[in-house]
Amino acid sequence: MKTILIVDDEPGIAESLKIALKPAYRFVWAADGEEALKLFHRNQIHLILLDIVLSGLDGLTLLKRFREVEPSLPIIMLTATRMVKTAVEAMKMGATDYLNKPFDIEELRLTIDKAITAYELEREVHYLRSEVNKKYHFDNLVGKSRALREVFLKIEQVADTKTTVLITGESGTGKEMVARALHYNSARRDKPFVALNCASIPDSLIESELFGHEKGAFTNASSRKLGQFEAANGGTLFLDEIAELSPATQAKLLRVLQSKEFVRVGGTQTIEVDVRLITATNKDLEEAIHRKVFREDLYYRINVLPIHLPPLRERKEDIPPLALHFLAKKANDDGRTAKTLNKEALIYLMRYDWPGNVRELENVIEQAVTLSGGPTIGPGDLPMQIQTRRRTNTLKDKAVGGQVSLSDAVKSFEREIIESALRKANYIQTRTARLLGITRRVLKYKMDALGITPPGSTLLSSAKTASHHEKTG
Repeated sequence: MKTILIVDDEPGIAESLKIALKPAYRFVWAADGEEALKLFHRNQIHLILLDIVLSGLDGLTLLKRFREVEPSLPIIMLTATRMVKTAVEAMKMGATDYLNKPFDIEELRLTIDKAITAYELEREVHYLRSEVNKKYHFDNLVGKSRALREVFLKIEQVADTKTTVLITGESGTGKEMVARALHYNSARRDKPFVALNCASIPDSLIESELFGHEKGAFTNASSRKLGQFEAANGGTLFLDEIAELSPATQAKLLRVLQSKEFVRVGGTQTIEVDVRLITATNKDLEEAIHRKVFREDLYYRINVLPIHLPPLRERKEDIPPLALHFLAKKANDDGRTAKTLNKEALIYLMRYDWPGNVRELENVIEQAVTLSGGPTIGPGDLPMQIQTRRRTNTLKDKAVGGQVSLSDAVKSFEREIIESALRKANYIQTRTARLLGITRRVLKYKMDALGITPPGSTLLSSAKTASHHEKTG
């Protein structure tokens, strides 16, 4: 329940306020300034009703003291009609509102409800903003490789500038995360960050998406629509997969970058914007220029500050800290204790090439956490492509060195797949056969041929044999 501090030297007014506002709020009352300050520091106060005329510390002095501690706390001044000028002075000093005595109860309720709602909303926005800033702080760009440290250094150097940035790298390397880090560590952090994937918008709609349109500009344009440039005004616009823009749209984008103004589709009014542009691509733009599918002049406009994100296979020392980060993130999302990776599972992760980069690693960790039965993730909890890729690479190295024949390599590869499927199926052969897409009879034949014995089966077989001898003996 929200708590209201009433500061008024007339007990009758304080009591009438309590009666009028109960049971929606809890109240504490002070008859003078010194008592008010004590109650203010002892309680979590959500609003103060403060009389201007008090013995000892007056209302304006108290207002100043409260504001030094809580700059945004709602403080409503209580005043007699003849002291309206003083109430206006209080508003200039930071009071939220003022009410004349005697009060209109309905007006009092509405004023208090509105002030507390606005205060709670402001606190929520502040919290969310701080969470976003923490999320996209440099500390959340996880890795310790030299290549990534160079990326961190460049982000720090260019974050607080207005210059356009081009982020290059394969899909899944974290280009949007870097773009957000650039925004939330700049002076524009409190302004909008707008992201648009150019590849996801049909060419016939991309101009409207970027620049907006007026009512009637084309079929189904039933009302005016603001584009992403207007939505990002004062902040940052992130255009991902910029290489997918058509030459015509590239020309319009170039004009906006040059003039910092544009006209909505179907409109005549010129609109000025202040937007920092960050672009990204997984394509070779210089090669695209050579093929005449990307404008050279636009390339030089967007490539003022280039940042390249190397693929995960080129910075494998980042895999362990990334894996730990994703394990902690998954645990936090699920509200559970974080699971751990055993050493063998980590070796499998390190030997995989990660064509999907960091995004693929996060998906693999999430899947492994979900499917593993215990607190530790082992090789059998990892997806099949990672297990088989590790085994294939090992066998390939041995084959090249003349250490293993093709026949032995195939058998070893097949054994690895069957053993992995058995672990996933808790060694239930019917379920294992279903996972592998073969019959149980074929599975049994292959297990015998490859010498695969599930844990406990030898002991069980010996026990059965012993039992049989006892019965027949």
